[in-house]
Amino acid sequence: MKGREAYENRLKLIVQNLPERPGCYQYLDEQGTVIYVGKAKNLKNRVSSYFIKDNQTDKTRMLVSKISDLKYIVVETEWDAFLLENNLIKRYKPRYNILLKDDKTYPSICITKEEYPRVFKTRKIIRNGSEYYGPFSHMGTLNGLLEIISHAYKIRSCRLPLTTQGIKEGKYKECLEYHIKNCPAPCTGNISKEDYSEQIKEIREILKGHSQELTRSMMQEMKKLSGQLRFEEAQAIKQRYDTIMEFREKSRVVDTGLDNVDVYNIDNDEDVVFVNYLHVADGCINQAFTFEYKRKMDESLDEMLLLAIVEMRNRYHSTAREIIVPFMPDTEYAGVTWTVPQKGEKKKLLDLSALNVKQYRADRLKQTDKLNPEQKHVRLMKELGTLLQLPKTPMRIECFDNSHISGTDAVAACIVYENGKPSKKDYRLYNIKSGAGGDDYGSMYEVLMRRWMRAVEENNPLPDLVIVDGGKGQMSIAKEVIDNLHISINIAGLVKNSHHKTEGLLYGFPQMQVGVKPGSELFRLLEQMQEEVHRVAISFHKKKRSKRQTHSELTDIKGIGENTATSLIKKFKSVKRISEAGIEELATEIGKAKATTVYNWFHK
Repeated sequence: MKGREAYENRLKLIVQNLPERPGCYQYLDEQGTVIYVGKAKNLKNRVSSYFIKDNQTDKTRMLVSKISDLKYIVVETEWDAFLLENNLIKRYKPRYNILLKDDKTYPSICITKEEYPRVFKTRKIIRNGSEYYGPFSHMGTLNGLLEIISHAYKIRSCRLPLTTQGIKEGKYKECLEYHIKNCPAPCTGNISKEDYSEQIKEIREILKGHSQELTRSMMQEMKKLSGQLRFEEAQAIKQRYDTIMEFREKSRVVDTGLDNVDVYNIDNDEDVVFVNYLHVADGCINQAFTFEYKRKMDESLDEMLLLAIVEMRNRYHSTAREIIVPFMPDTEYAGVTWTVPQKGEKKKLLDLSALNVKQYRADRLKQTDKLNPEQKHVRLMKELGTLLQLPKTPMRIECFDNSHISGTDAVAACIVYENGKPSKKDYRLYNIKSGAGGDDYGSMYEVLMRRWMRAVEENNPLPDLVIVDGGKGQMSIAKEVIDNLHISINIAGLVKNSHHKTEGLLYGFPQMQVGVKPGSELFRLLEQMQEEVHRVAISFHKKKRSKRQTHSELTDIKGIGENTATSLIKKFKSVKRISEAGIEELATEIGKAKATTVYNWFHK
């Protein structure tokens, strides 16, 4: 304890003397390992906030308990602090920092550093001077670029170590790729190094997204060659020009006036944040990447978005001077304009980015649910708890419904969901005893009172949430029962539309409809609960009604009581079969005298 106090006293002294300037700070543990890196507009204010106990969350408290030393670096601007933080996180990989989560290495397009470069897709980055464009999280974009390159240009695919000297000495010969017109055979000098390099130069412009400038210069070259009557050379350029223009038309999503613009959108799911990045050049998207971060220290969406922007600009070497975002970041970035569009082409791009991030989030949830179905149920229960602002996740839910016809054969059913799944062993069926069969509210009061009074008397678990099938009136009855028993249970109600289909969820007093998106997983689960409790109640009602009708017909026969009627039904399964049976068959079950009575009744 004394050692810990010494560390704390030393840290307080450092914090008191921190400068009030932008910078980065590093927290170290007893072994001198960097466990957290942060950035700040004001170092003193930011670092001091960690040590104010009233403001500490559980995660912050855990981090502070591990800090034994503190280092800091002062920079000129807050954006410089963002860049430095990004580099320090990559260098130290601190335990408590957010790290970009990549489940796989995404492919890039490589232009090799050779006298006669090759162009191909790869997942390996080799630092040998080769150029890499990407990575691409969307394979359609990557394959589209490779397809345009293969159609417009003839680049070698072999791995021969071609050199100008080797070609002069005749060390190589044409392969099949040359004969099927996929390669110009630079290995035998069929294309000059200058012409080959010109093709590679044009490919670079395509991969950078500068196809508009490229097609403009190609058009000028075609006109020049045509004027010199060099029609074959002009035709070769025209073929490349047409291919590139066709690709541009397919790829264009906005007006070509939007050039060199970055677009970001963000979504989150508890402790995971999803970010989509698009880069637009000449109105076309030439980079698209969606990724996720795991929150470590209760970071805000604003902080997460800025972290992602720094990461992506470094990774893709972006020089965009305009960044389109869903909300205005709380920082300035010299030479860059933040834009939060409300309409027009820029809003179209922002919406497209939002669509991508939502789709990625949905796909990740589906993958997780398939790998761990139990986690899906818990996730939905947490989503329901958050929606209703419940004090705890509703892991045990009870649903109730009544069933009767004009007040006769009144019954009720209780179904139970544990951890988001039906717990059929806990289902219960109730005959309405109070004579309130035609009064749905009276029946509900009786059933809820019987259910929860017994739970209290026997010390059985009470539900975290009760859902009644009937809306505001039934919810009020449930509240009355809970108040009378002096217990605490959260109450919700399912409402139906005119077609008797689930329409929404009611909660609170006064009751308000809660916004559950139709068709969502949570909505389908609530729909399933309503259908299940209705099915159980209806099935029990039909069974009771059938039994009453059957027994009443047999017991109308003079001399035949309840026990005899039950024995006959058990044996013959239905009144129809009993009516068709002979005296001898009936006698084996109820004796000759009663058999004769029953037979005569049906054959009078």
